[in-house]
Amino acid sequence: MLNKYARAFFTRVLTPFAAFLIRRGVSPDTVTLLGTAGVVAGALVFYPRGEFFWGTVVITLFVFSDLVDGNMARQLGRTSRWGAFLDSTLDRVADSAIFGGLALWYAGSGNDNVLCAVSIFCLASGQVVSYTKARGESIGLPVAVNGLVERAERLVISLVAAGFAGLHKFGVPGIQYLLPVALWIVAVGSLVTLIQRVVTVRRESAEADAAASAGAQEEAAS
Repeated sequence: MLNKYARAFFTRVLTPFAAFLIRRGVSPDTVTLLGTAGVVAGALVFYPRGEFFWGTVVITLFVFSDLVDGNMARQLGRTSRWGAFLDSTLDRVADSAIFGGLALWYAGSGNDNVLCAVSIFCLASGQVVSYTKARGESIGLPVAVNGLVERAERLVISLVAAGFAGLHKFGVPGIQYLLPVALWIVAVGSLVTLIQRVVTVRRESAEADAAASAGAQEEAAS
């Protein structure tokens, strides 16, 4: 849902900024690299110290680069396989840094091994969810399923919760419990999404194999 509607909205909003960067001679790949570096820095510098509010502010500022670089490429008419590969690969790096930073907090000063494990599960399941779609498409399947919690949902839920949880340091009582709840939601949602994609790939592969077998039989009969 967020990929379909929110991405379209922010793409329109960020188009003038993308055009400005193009006029300044900035390349889409540069925006991709700088955006990922900013997200990684925000996550691994602030989150392990429990500075969730400021960490989320920094991450949010840079996470929009994921929309800006693609917008720039389309305006330049230079969309390419390399750009898509770089963008997708660095998205995984950024996601890992976010959940890795949370895991480091709970493994250290946060002192909660269960939530550390949940954060690691969110990190790992996010990578596997992305892999199932990429692998399914690589063997010629459409993987036609909208998962319950995809990358956009994982980021929004986690970052909004982390940002609000950070307000605890500004004296807002009880708000820190929002982050653990969000991590459990992301973990369960990612598991459901993984199952959805595996079931879809199994069904599509069976249909493709059956169609190929029927085609071979018809060719042999003729």
